[in-house]
Amino acid sequence: MANSEWDLPSPYIHRVTVTEAAMDAFGHANNARYLEWADEAAWTHWFSKGYSMEACGDEDRGIAIIRTEADYLGHVHVGDELDCAVWITRSDRRLRAERRYQFRRVSDGATVFRALTKVVCFQLSTGRPARMTPIFQEHYSVLPEVAEALAAAD
Repeated sequence: MANSEWDLPSPYIHRVTVTEAAMDAFGHANNARYLEWADEAAWTHWFSKGYSMEACGDEDRGIAIIRTEADYLGHVHVGDELDCAVWITRSDRRLRAERRYQFRRVSDGATVFRALTKVVCFQLSTGRPARMTPIFQEHYSVLPEVAEALAAAD
């Protein structure tokens, strides 16, 4: 898909297929599943940069979500494929960052979910906020084209 179909340029895309386990009593995916898919997309984004789970332990760092804003814009059903776009949209390269998501149904391109998560870096061994190490600074940096698009939207 062309970048113009996304809210921002240069998204990282993770595809998921909606399964029966995602369904709720109303016959569409439960709202909590979208947050699970967002978490899955965040991790695959991390892995796509060559980082591993072990890197977090080696660095004694993790990222914790401190706030999530979510907009549920449509329903998805068993068998639907979703392209889950991820962007880092803000980072102080010290402690805090933001990640945005946009989920589009592959069959018709409809955006069915958007979210913004605010995160903080913390030290795994203490559980306290801690400065980002270089690999976290690298991963949680805003791409220039994303920064430009966000500035133009303001």
